[in-house]
Amino acid sequence: MTARAGRQSTARSLTRRRVAMDTIVSIETVPAKGEIDVDARIAGAFAWFTEVEARCSRFNPQSELSRLCDRPGVAVPVSPLLFRAIEFAIAVAADSGGAFDPTVGDAMARAGFSRNYQDGRANDTRSAAPSSFRDVCLNAAGCEVTLRRPLTLDLGAVAKGLAIDLAAQELSGIDGFLINAGGDIYAGGMNPDGHPWVIGVRDPREFDSLAARFSVSGAAVCTSGDYERASAVNPADHHILQPANGRAAAGFASVTVVAPTAMAADALATAAFVLGPREGIAFLEANGAEGLAITPTGERFETPGLKGYLE
Repeated sequence: MTARAGRQSTARSLTRRRVAMDTIVSIETVPAKGEIDVDARIAGAFAWFTEVEARCSRFNPQSELSRLCDRPGVAVPVSPLLFRAIEFAIAVAADSGGAFDPTVGDAMARAGFSRNYQDGRANDTRSAAPSSFRDVCLNAAGCEVTLRRPLTLDLGAVAKGLAIDLAAQELSGIDGFLINAGGDIYAGGMNPDGHPWVIGVRDPREFDSLAARFSVSGAAVCTSGDYERASAVNPADHHILQPANGRAAAGFASVTVVAPTAMAADALATAAFVLGPREGIAFLEANGAEGLAITPTGERFETPGLKGYLE
C-alpha cells in the first residue's frame, strides 16, 4: 500500500525515519504531555522492527524463521514472538480456506521474490512439492513448531503488521502518533490538531490520485496492491500469489483494510485480494474488518461499515 496523511497539520509534530524490513518506517508523534521520554519510546518502537525482522525474515539465512525451515520433521522450540506470528498466519489461512497461506515461500522464490534487500543475495527454495498450512503443526504449550515436510514459510503478510503493533504498544503513553511502514499504517490517538488522523490511499492505477481518504484513530490501515512489487521472472506479475497454483492473483488491483491491529489488517487484505470480488468483501465482514477493494478496471467494492471511516 501507498498511503499518506491526507491533511497537513498546522501544529508541531516530530517525525523520525529508519530503514527496516525492506521499507522506510516513519514515526510521527504529537507533543507529549507530562514526563514521557518520547525519544526513548520512539527508539523502543524502532527496535521492534529490528527484532521482528531478525525473527521472521525468510530472506536472512540466520533468522529464526530460516533456522526453523531448515529442520522439517522436527518439533522446534521457537520464541514467543515467532510463534505468535506463525499462529496468527495459520489461523487466517484456515479461516480463508487457504486463500492466505504462509507456506508459499518456495512459490514466491520461484516467482522471483527471493533476494535479500540488504545484500542482494537470493535464497534457495527448499522444495518443489506442494505444501499448505496444514503441513504446519503448532504446540502452544511447548511453544514448538513442526513442519511436516520441507517447505519455506513466508510471513511477509503478518510480520510487518506485528512489528507495527508492537511499536504502537511502545508508544501507547503518547497522546497521538502515526506509524507508517511502507504505507502500512497504525494511527494512535489524535493528530497534532486534535483530530483523527487522515490517511490517503493511493489509486492503484492513477498513482497521483487518491482512491479514498480515511479518518482513523486507534486503528490500522493496510493495503495489498498489485502495483507494489513486480516479479523478477515475469515483470507483468506481482507478489500476491494464489497459494493453490502459485500464480499472481488477478481479481483485484488493491484491497485496503481498516482493522484494530496492523497484523490483522495486513493479513486480511492479502486474503481478500486472493479471494476476489465474490468472496473477499464477505470475508472481511465476517472478520469484523472494514475494507475498500478496487478491481483492475476500477470497479469498487466496500464493506457496509467503511463509510464510518471515509472523509
